[in-house]
Amino acid sequence: MHADQLVITPDMVRALVDAQFPEWRDLPVRELATQGTVNAIFRLGDAYTARFPLQLRADARAWLEREAAAAAELFGRTRFATPEPIALGDPGAGYPSPWSVQTWLPGATVTDEPLGDAFAGDLAEFISSVRAMPTHGRTFTGPGRGGDLKSQDEWLETCFRESESMLDVPALRSLWSELRTLPRGDTPDTMTHGDLIPGNVLVTNGRLTGVLDVGGLAPADPALDLVSAWHLLDAAPRQALRDALPHSNAEWQRGRAWAFAQAMGLPWYYARTNPPMAQLGLRTLSRVLAA
Repeated sequence: MHADQLVITPDMVRALVDAQFPEWRDLPVRELATQGTVNAIFRLGDAYTARFPLQLRADARAWLEREAAAAAELFGRTRFATPEPIALGDPGAGYPSPWSVQTWLPGATVTDEPLGDAFAGDLAEFISSVRAMPTHGRTFTGPGRGGDLKSQDEWLETCFRESESMLDVPALRSLWSELRTLPRGDTPDTMTHGDLIPGNVLVTNGRLTGVLDVGGLAPADPALDLVSAWHLLDAAPRQALRDALPHSNAEWQRGRAWAFAQAMGLPWYYARTNPPMAQLGLRTLSRVLAA
């Protein structure tokens, strides 16, 4: 998926686990097929998952420590399952990056199945529970999504340029020119998950049971988690989500704007390497345009 993507095989995972966590030597290792774009995921026995960054970062250890701290902060704060951080591993066995271990969560990630009003109610409860967590005086620090919409201009310009052969870019540019000016007003930052896309949401029998990839938990525009309305829901359950959450119309529209900014990067970047992610972007853009 990435030009600089790291290689990690089951044999390498086995060697890393055996050398660094000998207490887990008897646990089987199994690679998982996911839509993830940040980590390769391996099941470690029945209770754990090992997560290996797909790209090398200079601050990899600090990044994983921040993710673990965020996961620990969220763990147990909602009635929905979220991963508990267990351990951090070191480079070795031909793999050059630190890596992490967290608890395994049961359930199936959302694909393209329709989700109904009951799921929308669960999602509203999760978002509300996260928003209710204390920020402890922290505010959005960026970069990335969650601050000023106009900060996305340079990224969106790249996306428009790369999408000219596959999307109606003039219409998308026109929409962004409206969305980028939506007022924030004096709405304070709240805690947000930050990446409520289908691959990070677990369901059982159409109900929300768990949420993955919680390392981005941080203060941000409270509209940020409303991206889920367009990434996950068709019109009727999206309205159910809207009815279940207290917000202004401006906040709802900013959620639409954040979803647009995220979705624009998916079709062109993952067209050949991760078709489900590319399709997610197209589906979300269609919903945003129709809203």
